[in-house]
Amino acid sequence: MSSPAAERADVVVCGAGVGGLAAAHALGSLGLRVVVAEKRPTVPRIPKGEVLQPGALRILDDWGISEVLEDRGAVRLSSLVAVEARGRMALDYAQLPEGANWLLSADHESILTALADHLPDTVDLRRATSVQDVVRDDDGHVAGVALKGSGEVRAPLVVAADGVSSRLRRAAGIEADREDYPHRLVALEIPDVPDAAREVVAHTTSRGLRMHYPLPGDRVRLYVQIEPDEFRGVDHDAVLHWTDELIAELPDLAVFGDRLRACAADRQTLPVSHFEASGLSAPGIALVGESAHSVHPMAAQGMNSAIYDAHALSSCLATESDVDTALREYESLRLPEITQIGKISHNAARMLTDLSWAGRAIGRRALRNTGANQRLSFTVMHNLSGLGLHPLSPFDRLCQLGLLPDPRSRRRPRWA
Repeated sequence: MSSPAAERADVVVCGAGVGGLAAAHALGSLGLRVVVAEKRPTVPRIPKGEVLQPGALRILDDWGISEVLEDRGAVRLSSLVAVEARGRMALDYAQLPEGANWLLSADHESILTALADHLPDTVDLRRATSVQDVVRDDDGHVAGVALKGSGEVRAPLVVAADGVSSRLRRAAGIEADREDYPHRLVALEIPDVPDAAREVVAHTTSRGLRMHYPLPGDRVRLYVQIEPDEFRGVDHDAVLHWTDELIAELPDLAVFGDRLRACAADRQTLPVSHFEASGLSAPGIALVGESAHSVHPMAAQGMNSAIYDAHALSSCLATESDVDTALREYESLRLPEITQIGKISHNAARMLTDLSWAGRAIGRRALRNTGANQRLSFTVMHNLSGLGLHPLSPFDRLCQLGLLPDPRSRRRPRWA
């Protein structure tokens, strides 16, 4: 039974990352009273997920967030480019429909701050507030949360946005098997690069992925694939030697020169994994963002997928008066999309990061053949953009590998 002191809301969102704040925006825009509980006292600064795709930008436009980000210096990017020794794949976003034909690069912290600063009036964001556990009704369904030191908040809907290791996902009995990639990424931030090309460039080398793109304030984000223990126990001189080898391996980085060497000491090493929860909901609770799924960051999908989750959840609640019916609709709508984008992201990651002989041969060939095929490259770009999913067929896969000719290679797909 509910305690007489229990607070009431329409929705409790647990976590104020991108997924939680996006859910608060979407649900608050429906006029629902939303309480957001976030354990951190301030907005974290995390070196990931700063490239927003056109599909996510359309949603952020509706919330007035895209304009805020650009006013605060976010950078429009024109293309995604993957390069290997014998070829390249360039995804030119200008080919997409007008008004949705660019990417946007912004700091993770800036995106979180913009979302938090412009929440609807019906949303109550509470920082330094930890969720202890879910609260259940007499039927055992989730009916709210217990907050550490401040009682219960009862609500017909709890949104789990508490990250990859989500306690709420486990409390709801939803399984998720996380699989780590056999590498890590070093994230570096290079200052004072005023003329960086307005594109995301991913190089594949004998030692793996090197990806860079501009950030606001004349900075460049650089991701470097490394072995899991590559930096364990290394001293400053060893880091400088590693940086010199990196520049020698990839002359494109020579333009950053001493700035890259200077920022190497402030590097951050990130584990890389992927997973998909077995479901997105249980009675009274929905999963969004990294509580539900995670992909390799090189595909630029993680933050975008969290925004799509929030939008889909609010759309289902807007059309269904019964919460659990809306949650079932949300899961049936969104889970196949998450599965598909997970496959796309994983295949793209393997194409650029697999260091086995077979993996490198297949990945490089697929990259070259996709880049030379206008129909396939447009399809790949459209899938990544968030404007609609069009899975590649077995025939498409054989064309990527160069095992079959494609008579339509110089034409856009019929649905375009």
